[in-house]
Amino acid sequence: MALEPLRTQTQITLDRRDRVLVITLNRPDRLNAFTLTMAREIVGAIDLADEDDTIRAVVFTGAGRGYCAGADLESGASTFDHGEAPAGDDLERSRDVGGLVTLRLFESNKPLIAAINGPAVGIGVTMTLPMDIRVASTQARFGFVFARRGIVPEAASTWFLPRVVGISKAAEWCFSGRVFDAQEALDGGLVRSLHAPEDLLDAALGIANEIATTTSAVSVALTRHMLWKMLGADHPMAAHELDTRGVAALGKSRDAREGVGSFLEKRPANFVDSALTDMPAFVPWWSERRFT
Repeated sequence: MALEPLRTQTQITLDRRDRVLVITLNRPDRLNAFTLTMAREIVGAIDLADEDDTIRAVVFTGAGRGYCAGADLESGASTFDHGEAPAGDDLERSRDVGGLVTLRLFESNKPLIAAINGPAVGIGVTMTLPMDIRVASTQARFGFVFARRGIVPEAASTWFLPRVVGISKAAEWCFSGRVFDAQEALDGGLVRSLHAPEDLLDAALGIANEIATTTSAVSVALTRHMLWKMLGADHPMAAHELDTRGVAALGKSRDAREGVGSFLEKRPANFVDSALTDMPAFVPWWSERRFT
């Protein structure tokens, strides 16, 4: 199944805040419940962000009192019934839509920050796992509720969640399927910090703006890929080899000269290299994984 991205928005909104793109899930009457249209619009928005050098970071949040209440269940008991279990070529045509979204987020060149303003349940929380930083409102609630709906976790969350919070906490939350509060999410390592509802977006924007105004776009993009891809490496030598290539390639870049020069001259750096055109020649070093 190909998830054709949409460049127009009906279920999300896009808002430029200087060098930060704010993506707001925008179905407040349904607590921003997730749909195929929303999935396509999110993928399209990340495509737009990656194609625009003036966008240095992306913040996700939700309209109204929720972040995302999970899959839209208006189809009733048959919501998750897609007919006979697919096999072979049919499986490609029946791919989990949440996974198509999280895999696109995983490949983003821009740092992704979730400002979780309210309930984040099911896909509402699993979509945030490939984001790099999560901050939450004190009123947020979380739930990996799949076992209570008779299904299994989706959106590649069985890969992401244990890497974010550890296997034991991931197992507890997924096995029980219970909804838990923001403090438990903080204690369990799911979110970075808690904020009063009125302060949440400013907190996320503060993190995003620090990245946007003080760092090299190429350094951040390459570092993001290194951190995520090395989670699957079988030995630290893989990271050492990659570090060596990265330092050699970026060490002679304009941004490296500017970074050192600005430090010695005690002035803000003016980085000019582009994540679109100035990534090292060895990127991507990973092989694209095909769905089989």
